[in-house]
Amino acid sequence: MDDTPAADNGQAALPDSLGGRAELSEFLRTRRARLKPEDVGIPSHGRHRRVPGLRREELAQLAGVSVAYYTRLEQGNGHNVSAEVLGSIARALRLTDAEHAHLTHLAKPTQQRRKYRVPERQHVRVALQHLLESMEGMPAYISGARSEILAWNRMAAALFGDWGKLPRSERNWARLTFLSPDYRELFLDWDSKASDIVSYLRLYAGQHPQDPELSSLVGELSVKSDEFRRLWATHDVKEKGHGVKRMRHPLVGDITLAYETMPLPDDHEQYLIVYHAEPGSAAAEALRLLASWGTDTVPAGSRMPRP
Repeated sequence: MDDTPAADNGQAALPDSLGGRAELSEFLRTRRARLKPEDVGIPSHGRHRRVPGLRREELAQLAGVSVAYYTRLEQGNGHNVSAEVLGSIARALRLTDAEHAHLTHLAKPTQQRRKYRVPERQHVRVALQHLLESMEGMPAYISGARSEILAWNRMAAALFGDWGKLPRSERNWARLTFLSPDYRELFLDWDSKASDIVSYLRLYAGQHPQDPELSSLVGELSVKSDEFRRLWATHDVKEKGHGVKRMRHPLVGDITLAYETMPLPDDHEQYLIVYHAEPGSAAAEALRLLASWGTDTVPAGSRMPRP
């Protein structure tokens, strides 16, 4: 049995569609490769292993399916697989909820694909724009399906730069993160930010493999950024959530802010992201200073000024 993983030369494949058999195959291969035998209670007895991670037969045994059945699935033949079997494989691979959902979308695309088609240009409801404007003192913005930046308030412009001065096509977190030196300097944990962005796009790609705008974005970034191409090839997926970001702002210095991500009802694939600081903290004082200085101090699309 040939259990040799596909060669990874750092070049992410860019088919006309982001879905298909190859995506399912590579996702399962990469999930299997990250598990060690000892992680799942399989003794290795010090034997040399030809492949990283678990063998197909070991994974099949853990999932309670035949080796031939799992092999067909890992080769991309998942159209007849049941939800129960996918659940068993997900548990054996120790997938997160987001990874389990991604596996289901890849294995059963015709059944799981969302009927809603994300438009090429998304629009933000007027009421949501008013909500953003009312959130004084807290940077907030609305993100779209393909990491687009759709709307923002004054504080977001003061923290991240005035996105209104950028062409619409460049108001995109993926493009800014991987192609703009300013944002590489802004995020102290740039590697984490970059990984998150790619993981979000991968999850969306599994849900909307026929999206031409996403295919174009992935193609552009794969050509222009070695780091994006490397991260895209890992097949990691992740849901948007909450956390902490550390930034080095050119005017207020280092600032650590918590953020929350909230999906918007009736606005498909749109999210409200709000950054906030603990009351009385140094970060809260930094936000107060930014609010007093306004947005024009940090123009987007150009080198950020130094204090």
